[in-house]
Amino acid sequence: MKETPLSNCERRFLLRAIEEKKRLDGRQTYDYRNIKISFGTDYGCCIVELGKTRVLGQVSCELVSPKLNRATEGILFFNLELSQMAAPAFEPGRQSDLLVKLNRLLERCLRNSKCIDTESLCVVAGEKVWQIRVDLHLLNHDGNIIDAASIAAIVALCHFRRPDVSVQGDEVTLYTLEERDPVPLSIHHMPICVSFAFFQQGTYLLVDPSEREERVMDGLLVIAMNKHREICTIQSSGGIMLLKDQVLRCSKIAGVKVVEITELIQKALENDQKVRKEGGKFGFAESMANQRITAFKMEKAPIDTSDVEEKAEEIISEAEPPSEVVSKPVLWTPGTAQIGEGIENSWGHLEDSEKEDEDEGGNDEAVILDGIKMDAGVDVSHIGSQDAPIVLSDSEEEEMIILEPDKNPKKIRTQTISATQVKAPSKKPVKKRKKKRAAN
Repeated sequence: MKETPLSNCERRFLLRAIEEKKRLDGRQTYDYRNIKISFGTDYGCCIVELGKTRVLGQVSCELVSPKLNRATEGILFFNLELSQMAAPAFEPGRQSDLLVKLNRLLERCLRNSKCIDTESLCVVAGEKVWQIRVDLHLLNHDGNIIDAASIAAIVALCHFRRPDVSVQGDEVTLYTLEERDPVPLSIHHMPICVSFAFFQQGTYLLVDPSEREERVMDGLLVIAMNKHREICTIQSSGGIMLLKDQVLRCSKIAGVKVVEITELIQKALENDQKVRKEGGKFGFAESMANQRITAFKMEKAPIDTSDVEEKAEEIISEAEPPSEVVSKPVLWTPGTAQIGEGIENSWGHLEDSEKEDEDEGGNDEAVILDGIKMDAGVDVSHIGSQDAPIVLSDSEEEEMIILEPDKNPKKIRTQTISATQVKAPSKKPVKKRKKKRAAN
């Protein structure tokens, strides 16, 4: 199954975020993802999690004949497998270019750096030596396979114990784990790979790229280094030209990251050794966190119920005793009775807000009635909503002249409003107009 390519929108989004120094998982530019190391029940078996990238490491050994040109040295063999379980793009039974490149890089990092004393693996010179085989299986792929694989390989080698042997003449005796304690490997240093991804032709740099960031990167620089700041191997891929200052800066960053990862590995190995000596539980099953599926089950909290009776007696003694007086029914009218304190019935009583509304309504009615009783000559033109003045008078029509500044006097016809119209404002105004009286 071919790998699903990124769309142009996703590619532009990732590059824009990198330009703004932002990453999808919230990390900073030089931050590593969380590293978790767990060990199996057997020696030399471990799982390393770098974020969501998971690698299983398993170390095995057997007695074989040495190579002709190196008769006193043991043999180291590394094998990395990319299964379809890790990603659908990996094809089973076929070595891709990526797999060949990763295997070669692991061999240069661990074998050529002489991190393991191969001469200590010799049993009989020219006849019997130990062959150490490191198998790495990628369980889940989320970017930066080489870093996770290098950590898993060195952790498995540090955790591994080979059986003890004894030589008497030409006879080689191999002891089981019950007969003699197994022997650890002689490891000089721990080389660890640190990957740097470059974008925009080396303008932007990220440490520990994720799977999506690897798709849009222009080049990759891998530096293998130990905690003594000794570079074991370095590899650049992608076809970009790097300056000397960029490589030096990456080497300084790698030195800091390698020291942190080495301390984490040593701490994990010490904890596992301590648990095995004390006889505690160990293995992959014990390292998994207990995650509850349901939320209905609650944790039990310890409750002290020894002095419940004493506290209950104290509460009863401090409480006020109930009243012994029995209320007698009150007879208001024949056929009715009331039991209790005799509080007045509040049903139908108006609240304070309703009383205020009623008082205000009564005042308004009084104002309207007073206005009706006013004399006929009072001018109430300010009450009307129209510009034309309204005058109350006995005569039905009369002429008024209003003087306005900077305007010629105009004759305005006004209509009188009778008392009946004031009382019934809801009626529609009379649309009929009487003919204008002829001027004398």
